[in-house]
Amino acid sequence: MDSLKKLYRIGSGPSSSHTMGPESASVYMKNKYPQADSFVVFLYGSLALTGKGHLTDYIIKETLGNNTVIHFDYETVKKHPNTFIIEAYSGKTLISKHEFVSIGGGEIIIDNKKLDEDYKRYDFKDFKEICDYAKNNNIDLSEVVYRFDDKDIKEYLLNVYTIMKSSIDKGLKETGLLPGKLKVKRKAKDIFESLINSDEKDKVIAYAYAVSEENASGNTIVTSPTCGSSGVLPACLYYYERKGYSIDRIIDALAVAGLIGNTIKTNASISGACSGCQAEVGAACSMASGAICYLENGTLDQIDCAAEIAMEHHLGLTCDPIDGLVQIPCIERNAVAALRSIDAAKMSLLPIYPEKITFDSVVETMLETGKDIRESYKETSKGGLALTKIKE
Repeated sequence: MDSLKKLYRIGSGPSSSHTMGPESASVYMKNKYPQADSFVVFLYGSLALTGKGHLTDYIIKETLGNNTVIHFDYETVKKHPNTFIIEAYSGKTLISKHEFVSIGGGEIIIDNKKLDEDYKRYDFKDFKEICDYAKNNNIDLSEVVYRFDDKDIKEYLLNVYTIMKSSIDKGLKETGLLPGKLKVKRKAKDIFESLINSDEKDKVIAYAYAVSEENASGNTIVTSPTCGSSGVLPACLYYYERKGYSIDRIIDALAVAGLIGNTIKTNASISGACSGCQAEVGAACSMASGAICYLENGTLDQIDCAAEIAMEHHLGLTCDPIDGLVQIPCIERNAVAALRSIDAAKMSLLPIYPEKITFDSVVETMLETGKDIRESYKETSKGGLALTKIKE
């Protein structure tokens, strides 16, 4: 498993796989071939079908320069739906050509090799092995992160949480319309003001909307584990900070959530184009629910249970963004999942043992379910809610 720095990436929305990934690949090409004066890019699969809505073409041209030609290939079928090719030219001479795959969470594979090969930190194959290590060494899960990850990981996570909170604060103040022809109104500020006198848990809805609307606007967020699901975990952690939990405790919970997210990323997928929204919002819900259970002093078995419940009830969730924009149904899904995270954690703390299904087994099931979901329901905008008529 990689460092949590590769899971919690700080960058601009609206999509980790469709915006942040192609941006990283474009930076790689520009730095590797400084003599290139033009580029030609071929987008395939989901990147072609929803690239414009996700600002894929915009970020590529912004990075490589205006002398870049982008082809949206809707017909060629590649093994991975987030495949793209970048050709570098000097005059009319082809200098080099590389095939990239954006595998989710902003991570890139170039010519079948990870761009960041040197970030392996954890020698665990699944969540059970992580928990067994913690149990055998009499430490809690956050300490596993501090033992195995980079020496500055705690400082990095503090910065991550600071940016998460900043996204909430900014999102709660903004008004107007989100970018794109759907003309979706920003709602976080209105929702929060309507809930001023309500239970604190209800305000989680506003927090999730705030981050998701910042993401949809292309502003700075943290992948947790993706841009499209970036509102769930910050909303839940902020809620617990407001309940009186210390920043140190929140950061520890963020570390625990990272182990859960890393497990999903390693053994299944965090890409909507590969496995549907179960891999994005479902993964975020598992991360947040496990983190909350940890904050509530849950045992290792209960944390496993919390993450399992959260993922189990997202199985089969499709990725069907209308017009390819990370707005409908994405923003609302983040709010629903944030509330579900709290409830799943609460259930895990009840006497519901012995559980028959482990978190690792439901992650494996999610991967198999993702393979069975029709392509039209996996970030193509060709099925599901993506075909729904919008009210004017």
